[in-house]
Amino acid sequence: MQLEDMRIFVAAVEAASFTGAAARLGLSKQFVSKRVMALEEQLGARLLVRTTRRLSVTPVGRDYFERVVQILADVADAERIVASQNAKPRGALRVTAPMSFGTMHLGPVIPEFMHRYDEVTLDIDLNDRTVDLVGEGYDMGVRIGVLSDSSLIARRIAPFDMVACASPTYLAQYGSPETPADLAHHQCLLYGHGKSVEWPFAIHGRARGVPVTGRVRVNNGEIARDAAVAGLGVTMLPTFIVSAALASGQLIKVLEPYEPPKGGVFAVYPQHRQSSAAVRAFVDFLVERFGEEATR
Repeated sequence: MQLEDMRIFVAAVEAASFTGAAARLGLSKQFVSKRVMALEEQLGARLLVRTTRRLSVTPVGRDYFERVVQILADVADAERIVASQNAKPRGALRVTAPMSFGTMHLGPVIPEFMHRYDEVTLDIDLNDRTVDLVGEGYDMGVRIGVLSDSSLIARRIAPFDMVACASPTYLAQYGSPETPADLAHHQCLLYGHGKSVEWPFAIHGRARGVPVTGRVRVNNGEIARDAAVAGLGVTMLPTFIVSAALASGQLIKVLEPYEPPKGGVFAVYPQHRQSSAAVRAFVDFLVERFGEEATR
């Protein structure tokens, strides 16, 4: 009851009369007056000064009013969050994801998501660059690797491994690197956008970046994989891109004793989207479908 009395008190102060507060709240003037008196009695303090023409606020009443306004705003915000969590996912959902992960993993499961949530409109942009979610108007994104610090909220969807590999033909011709430093003498198939590329390896128990160079640079993992299968060099890619080629013998792992630290597949979204039922539904769906083994 006290929360309702607080609301009545705030309305009375803002209207400067019991009559105005009663009209705003759809209550009787007598009920409004009675509840304010009950609040004063409970607090043991006079909050309002009544006159025949208007209400005025006492000094303690003013302090109480300012704090109660903030309390009511916090309560309303909490109620909105709960309501959004219970709401059925609906509306437009704009998502960005890496090209290879999108085509190999998202594509096959999107129909299931759309059937499950028939009031969600999905707009997926596959792009291997790091997208500014807030600046470019995305609701969420899928990112792969080790996340850098940011203001984005992140949830791990699944783990994944990076693997260095090359074709039997290439290894037969140029030999297999024995240590990461040997890559300086090999053609490396570069995957990424930066001018310089480093591949992560575990060296003496610590993760280290090893600079690599090569004549081929692409921003798509499947192209890098195909170039490696064709014998153009050594590449380092997520296992979900090269697992089939490794299983068939088209590619062979190299530098296994220096296997790099495990990465992850993450769903990331701006803080202002954390109460979106559609965002939560899509993230939960990805965790459900991919779990711990989906990207290995």
